[in-house]
Amino acid sequence: MTDFPVEKIRADFPILQEKIRNKPLVYLDNAASCQKPQQVIDSIVHLYSHEYANVHRGVHTLSVKATDRYEGAREKVQQFINAQSTKEIIFVRGATEAINLIAQTFAKENIKAGDEILITAMEHHSNIVPWQMLCEQTGAVLKVAPINLQGELIYAEFENLLTDKTKLVSVVHMSNALGTVNPVEKIIAAAKAKKIPVLLDGAQAIPHMSVDVQALGCDFYVFSGHKLYAPSGIGVLYGKQALLEAMPPYQGGGDMIRKVTFEETEYNSLPYKFEAGTPNIADVVGLGAAIDYLNTIGMERIAAYEAELLDYATEKAKQIQGLRIIGEAGAKGAILSFVLDKIHPHDIGTMLDSLGIAIRAGHHCAMPVMDFFEVPATARASFAMYNTKEEVDILMAGIADLIEIFG
Repeated sequence: MTDFPVEKIRADFPILQEKIRNKPLVYLDNAASCQKPQQVIDSIVHLYSHEYANVHRGVHTLSVKATDRYEGAREKVQQFINAQSTKEIIFVRGATEAINLIAQTFAKENIKAGDEILITAMEHHSNIVPWQMLCEQTGAVLKVAPINLQGELIYAEFENLLTDKTKLVSVVHMSNALGTVNPVEKIIAAAKAKKIPVLLDGAQAIPHMSVDVQALGCDFYVFSGHKLYAPSGIGVLYGKQALLEAMPPYQGGGDMIRKVTFEETEYNSLPYKFEAGTPNIADVVGLGAAIDYLNTIGMERIAAYEAELLDYATEKAKQIQGLRIIGEAGAKGAILSFVLDKIHPHDIGTMLDSLGIAIRAGHHCAMPVMDFFEVPATARASFAMYNTKEEVDILMAGIADLIEIFG
């Protein structure tokens, strides 16, 4: 995309000017966490410098200003994912907490012994372990839809596993280990035909594509701020209002109450029923600033640019003898996971770091995926809107040097 303003975008990210081991930083670990633009950093500094106070509880000027900024960010999230109401936007610590919240409220109330929860074989641990814990508590059964050697969901097998016993489907929108983008529209339609609620783990998808929860028709959608150019420690749980209203609170304490006596507590209305205690005020404001920033660029433009970048990187990688790409789905986001003959991924990561190149090496919190592909780990280069083809070339040159060094 010749019209994509990548150099202008790069100038907004101070850390991209850093040097690592006297080399210009090439940051390709975006699936783990994205860097932050100056606009997000400034929003947090401004809040702490000029408008900080606790929210919701005060009538003084600073509390009113901080509350306006905090609730303003909720409106930005609602519009960003096209939720019907701000009541459907719950602030949490991240996608992991959001999934645990759903498991211990909605699922615990609606799932009993013998019922089934259906996930896929490409899930992050955050979308496996909470369901295993719930199954231990309730006697429910966790079912896993298989994937193929391209890293794609075997959809026919998924459909076969949808039965009268299935009480919840929880699937990743985009795999963090493979880059696979699941056919979530088909998945939701099939589940809805059987009146089965659907949760989408959107932690990887949300920075790379437009998400419209009403168009998707999912019951829950979760994501983390830190992968969306926002601060860490903040995330979002979207849930349909009727479902959230019927769910019991996840935690007790301040802000999630309307009235407390020693005999009983009357819980607050949505969304506050699920936001106990002093919230992460500054990072919520930072999330709002990140959404503003992305909206100025446009998610469709970002998606198109990153797709071009991934195609370029994939073509270059396939020219390297001894490099095997892990995950070659037809529908794929900006992730290139790979292994090299006779070189452990941890050695790849360490050696590339000496060249100023930051990638991720390991199981990526997706150990069942590694088991399926019979590898201990992969090296993962993950791209963002501020990465360039020149950086891809530096990565590929570094890999070629590695292969030569290791013989």
